Amino acid sequence: MALQPGKGKVEGKHYLPSTPETVRWGELPTARTRPVLTVDTGATVTIDTVSQEGILTDQGRDPDAFFARHGVEPSEVLEDARAIAASGIPHRFGVDGPHIVTGPVAVRGAQPGDVLRIEVVSLHPRARYGVISNRHGQGLLAGEFPEGPPPDEDADARHWLGFRTVSTFCAVERRRGRLFGALDSPGGGTKVRFPLAPFMGIMAVAVDDRDLADDDGDGPTVPSTSVGLHGGALDCRDLGVGARLYLPVQVPGALFAVGDPHYAAGDGKIGVTALEGPLRATFRLTTLREPAARAALGALREPFVETDTGWLALGMDVDVTEAMRRAARSAVLFLSSRLGLERSDALAYLSAAADFGVTQLVNGMTTAYCRIRRADFTEPTPPRPRLPRASFARIVGGADSGDNDAGESAEPGERAEATDAAEVAGHDPAGANRADDDHASGADTAGEPDVAGKPDVAAR
Repeated sequence: MALQPGKGKVEGKHYLPSTPETVRWGELPTARTRPVLTVDTGATVTIDTVSQEGILTDQGRDPDAFFARHGVEPSEVLEDARAIAASGIPHRFGVDGPHIVTGPVAVRGAQPGDVLRIEVVSLHPRARYGVISNRHGQGLLAGEFPEGPPPDEDADARHWLGFRTVSTFCAVERRRGRLFGALDSPGGGTKVRFPLAPFMGIMAVAVDDRDLADDDGDGPTVPSTSVGLHGGALDCRDLGVGARLYLPVQVPGALFAVGDPHYAAGDGKIGVTALEGPLRATFRLTTLREPAARAALGALREPFVETDTGWLALGMDVDVTEAMRRAARSAVLFLSSRLGLERSDALAYLSAAADFGVTQLVNGMTTAYCRIRRADFTEPTPPRPRLPRASFARIVGGADSGDNDAGESAEPGERAEATDAAEVAGHDPAGANRADDDHASGADTAGEPDVAGKPDVAAR
């Protein structure tokens, strides 16, 4: 069954649906963007994200009709995707960014100079299907794929087949407790299955554009495909359950937003999209200031990923070689200032033992990474993200009531660091719409959604 908005288990203290009022189509937040939810540092937020695939203009902007061509029943089409597609949100296909971006969420007390730590607590697929699309003029093999004639000049949402986009439908199957994507060859050829590894393609804080605004307060938009100090379309598949992303705060409140949910992706994402599919994502948002920020990152103040097994320094540039250089420089800075290596030793280690690669090549900017094994250093493994002990509050409109689901004490420099009790061991592929009996705090989680009378819910 589809995980419809607000239905099933909601793990965070706060719940944010994707509605025409809480999303931006093709844009990331800036200092001028009003938050749709406000939380305390250390709070957990569950966000029902929506994939752009199935609602874009070259797919008819009608998810019911598009997915019906692949045998999907209306009850399996997400209500929020249907509402966003039918809304009056302006979107210029091929001009604006393609992604549905939910948020932003303001974190009380976050200020420029701080670091926002985003912990990925859980990721649950919301549909039994996903889409992999290849569009004309895009991707590593643009001009070679899609094969066939170019788009018609008069192609639009009513005549969307004229775009000649190749959208490959991918069913989601469960085998021995794990979820897989399944590709069927229409000619009766080999069936392909590959494991799902969900992550969010876009995780961002707001860009400070106040110096660029005109006298009326208007400024340029930031496309959802952008990457930089704000994070953005990082497309980093290491950002699965248990990972932590660190982003330097640029505006008061940080203004965190997410989008572009993925069921699976390969490094490089050469065909424009990966396996795109909607996710119910729960995050813990914690503001770090000195000395907690230095304890986590050393002197580095750029996007950085931490997992149980490794660290990833990131670099972004239009040129792939320069993106690699930037990732390498960030890695050297991290190893020298955080772990105390001499810079020459850090470079020697990276050359001998680190892995370099690219997360994506197709958004105009290349995102490169340097992956460092934690096991090579005498560092303790960080604690896994935990769910709130008492995540059952009341429904409120817009901002939360000011209660913090963090613990009573905090590390120096860390604003009300949370120490909740119900530990999440990772993504449960079989439990997308199931009460988590192993980690529930004693409340009845079966049957109807954990929304009414439980997590704080943003105004819809």
